[in-house]
Amino acid sequence: KMGNAESNAYENHLSRFLPEEQSDIDGVFDTLSGSSGSAGAKNAKATKKTMTLAALQAAHTREPLPEQMTLRLYNGMKSIDLPGKSSGLSEHIAKEQFVIFMSNLLKGNADEKITIIMRMISKTEGPLKGKQIREFTEDLITSVVHVLSYRKELKGWNLENTRDSSSGVKALASQLLSELKLADGTKPAGSQLLETNFDQSVIEDWVYRVPQISVFLSVVIRQGLHVLHSLPDQTNDILNLVPRCKGIKGRGLVSLFDIPAIMYINSHLPAELQHKWQLLFSSRLHGESFSQLCGHIVNKGPCIVILKDLDGYLFGGFASRSWEVKPQFQGDNRCFLFSVFPTLAVYTYTGYNDHYMYLNHGQQTMPNGLGMGGQHGYFGLWIDSDYGKGHSKAKPRCTTYNSPQLAAKEDFTLDAMEVWAVGDLPESAGAKGKKSILDVDPEAQALLEMAGKSRQSEGLREPIEEEDDDD
Repeated sequence: KMGNAESNAYENHLSRFLPEEQSDIDGVFDTLSGSSGSAGAKNAKATKKTMTLAALQAAHTREPLPEQMTLRLYNGMKSIDLPGKSSGLSEHIAKEQFVIFMSNLLKGNADEKITIIMRMISKTEGPLKGKQIREFTEDLITSVVHVLSYRKELKGWNLENTRDSSSGVKALASQLLSELKLADGTKPAGSQLLETNFDQSVIEDWVYRVPQISVFLSVVIRQGLHVLHSLPDQTNDILNLVPRCKGIKGRGLVSLFDIPAIMYINSHLPAELQHKWQLLFSSRLHGESFSQLCGHIVNKGPCIVILKDLDGYLFGGFASRSWEVKPQFQGDNRCFLFSVFPTLAVYTYTGYNDHYMYLNHGQQTMPNGLGMGGQHGYFGLWIDSDYGKGHSKAKPRCTTYNSPQLAAKEDFTLDAMEVWAVGDLPESAGAKGKKSILDVDPEAQALLEMAGKSRQSEGLREPIEEEDDDD
């Protein structure tokens, strides 16, 4: 019989789960420990069943979790000390360890998670090198992409219609590691970070401040071990980890985004916009034309713009309001600029000015093009209306967003561009929202009519795309 202290701790952990969650955990443990849920499973012997690494690996040879992550999960379970047992020596995982592991990682606070995470990073006690933390973080992100793809949970995105995720995994890991702070508040970077020793309190602070670590672990456990995956999760950060994707299906297009970048950028959007992205414009589908760009993005609600320059740099911005063609700045302080490659980062407003977003076309006196941040002639991000040319001038930083130069060169040549509407399209973006540039610019329309020219583009409008369900 279990000692009282032990049984109390175990019961406390078990009580964090709802009855249906408890039976789900029991079922998974029974499967992994090779015993069927017989009548005996209800008696004291149930707690004596154990699970081995081999059983965990065998269950996942053709399954969603990369081998390295299976080993890390096993080391995490093994690290849980049970009162009255010599810790760490047994190769078998007891039921209590399995339940406490689930309870701490899925329901616990940073303090409860940290010992397990330390053991998942390294089997040996003591401070951890930055290099080990980086390997763990890359494994974690790789496993999330892999398991969501395997379980068909990418919501219309897939590994074929997005950029290869391997560089995105490294970029996201670097971004998350840039939040590691030593006790004195300094943030080591680059090669220095890899050789720095971090103790438990520093890593606990990091897990507390970087919510992605806990969210990713939860996804790996739920979808990887297939436990509690069917029960609704109360937290939106898992629900909207990946937004639903619309408008790319069947078009043979590979997005400029990779899955890790989609997850990262989506997490910075206002909460009410994180559930869905819909493709509005792609230079590869709609042609390299500024008037096409305007026609597809005006009055469509908040959008994400992403560009690729000829050097392969990927960057863009989030426009928090519908784009309008006018010679004034627009938008609000929820706008931001971002970089996807070679680094992944988001740059938010500084409060220095309100030059959030700008879109103008066909004017004699004001600059014509699409811009975000900075000022005329010195935008953080600018695409000229003669399409194909742009600049990212930020010496040393863009005044509006504190972003560095985003393109490889200050003046860049555009290779490709996409615009994604985020959240639900506004009502006006339905049939009435399909505007040609002539609708957008009534002045141009009036001039044509005065000159006695009919509107040639009337018959050339794109048919309105049906909302295709990309799941």
